[in-house]
Amino acid sequence: MPRSTESAVPKGRTGLPGRKQEAARNDGVILEAAREVFLADPKAPITAVAQRAGVGISALYRRYPGKEDLLRTLCHDGLRRYIVEAEKGLEDADAWRGLTGFLERVVDADVHSLTVHLAGAFTPTEEMGHDAMRSHELTAALVERAHATGRLRADIVTLDLGLLLEGCAAIRIPDQERTRQLRRRHLALLVDGLAASGDLPGPPPQAGEFGSRWNREAGGA
Repeated sequence: MPRSTESAVPKGRTGLPGRKQEAARNDGVILEAAREVFLADPKAPITAVAQRAGVGISALYRRYPGKEDLLRTLCHDGLRRYIVEAEKGLEDADAWRGLTGFLERVVDADVHSLTVHLAGAFTPTEEMGHDAMRSHELTAALVERAHATGRLRADIVTLDLGLLLEGCAAIRIPDQERTRQLRRRHLALLVDGLAASGDLPGPPPQAGEFGSRWNREAGGA
């Protein structure tokens, strides 16, 4: 995923030496190209990323020794963004607004699009495992706070939000702005459902039901 370009450095200056500045720019371009390429075809070769990014294959390999390293970075960047948005949600004094605002930001950031596409295509690191646990803890806290307000239906569990976000991410058309609009529209319907009364059919999602997707044997590279 493309990395944030925001910084405290005055506009027009990065504070980095020339070569590092160029490397940072290349890294952002490579990650954005990789995101586009692998969303279209998770099995695409790494050379397709270099072509899309407009960089030499040697420049790409200096930063990412192999395709797995690139895929892992894409997913981990998304996980870190998720954590940041969840923390923002917990900072909101209004628990319901904190939850719904978190959902909107994660949908807009398109964090979940790569999850299903790339699951099983690389071996997660220990750091990713810790961040995944952290993301679950933060989401659980958002759900718990929203339950306490009485606005979140009682039968919603933390894992329901993951399925909700994957559903929004599945909406994709060539027009990026129209994709964003349709996702927000779908999310608004789902948020109304989170606050509705009545019982949901079937048991809630269980821990571990979707864990197998991250096994290399299940997903392949």
